[in-house]
Formats: sequence, structure tokens, C-alpha cells
Amino acid sequence: MIKNPISLPTHLDEALVFFDSLPPVSLDFMWGEWEGAELTTGHPMDGLLGATGWYGKQFIDAETVHPLLFHNFTRTGTFKVNPALVPLSMYIPKWNILHVAINLIRPIVHANKPKARLRMLEYRGKVSATMIYDRKPIHDTFRKIDEDTLLGLMDFRGMEAPYFFLLRRK
Repeated sequence: MIKNPISLPTHLDEALVFFDSLPPVSLDFMWGEWEGAELTTGHPMDGLLGATGWYGKQFIDAETVHPLLFHNFTRTGTFKVNPALVPLSMYIPKWNILHVAINLIRPIVHANKPKARLRMLEYRGKVSATMIYDRKPIHDTFRKIDEDTLLGLMDFRGMEAPYFFLLRRK
């Protein structure tokens, strides 16, 4: 669980103001494994990542990014998931059974190769490290809360409002 000494926003408009106030990050700042947590803002996807057993992300270099790491059944390890095999509409249900489902279909959705890249892109007036999914119209833009914590903003075509999440360096 990610804990910060600062008060985090709980509504979309507050989250956008907070995101805009944070400094951008460089690509090399991103290297490593990051544990994720949701930032609840009233978005329709709130609760999805926890329900699926999402663990976080791994950034090896600009061309080698594993965008979806999930806990195994026992939460003693993780596995990589190919986001191209996960439907975008999956965010609608919020059942805890999703973690079991992700593990059951693990042989189908497992990814050995990286499924995203990092680039410096401008978003909301600042150039910052942005993860670009290989086969989904999704960009995750990152801003720095502190030396080990990032605020991520997921933006994908057709989604009315951005989805926020936190990453903590492992």
C-alpha cells in the first residue's frame, strides 16, 4: 500500500490541479520496478486495479516496458500481462473475482516481451515521461510527487475523463 505524507485529491478536478502542479520526470528517473495503487477520484475504473490483483509496472529502458504486472494467486510473486489481450471494457465490473479470473487466464494473457515504450511527450503543458502502449490507444503520463512516488494519469481514446494511479519505487 502506498502511503504519502501529503493529502491526495479525491475528485477529478482536484486530481487534475494536483497533477498540473507536479514537476515532470525524465526517462531515466523511471527505470526500475514500481508498485502501483489506485487514486480514487470517482472515475468508472475506480476499484478495477485492486480487484484484478494489479501489482504495478516495470521500466527497463525506453524500449522495454512491462505496463501490467499482476500478483499471482498467493501474492508472493508477480507475472506480466499483455494489455492487448485485456479488453478496455473490462473496467465496468468491480468484482473481486477479477483477480481469480486474471490468474486463471494467465497462460493466455501472459507476456514475455515488453508491451509498451517510454517517450518524453507534452501533456497538459509539460513535457514528461509517458508510457505508450504498443497495441492500445493508451498513454500513461507521469509526474513526480517525491523521489520515490509518481502520480500517473491514464488517458485513452473514448474515455471521458483521465484515470489516476500512484506508483512507488521498489
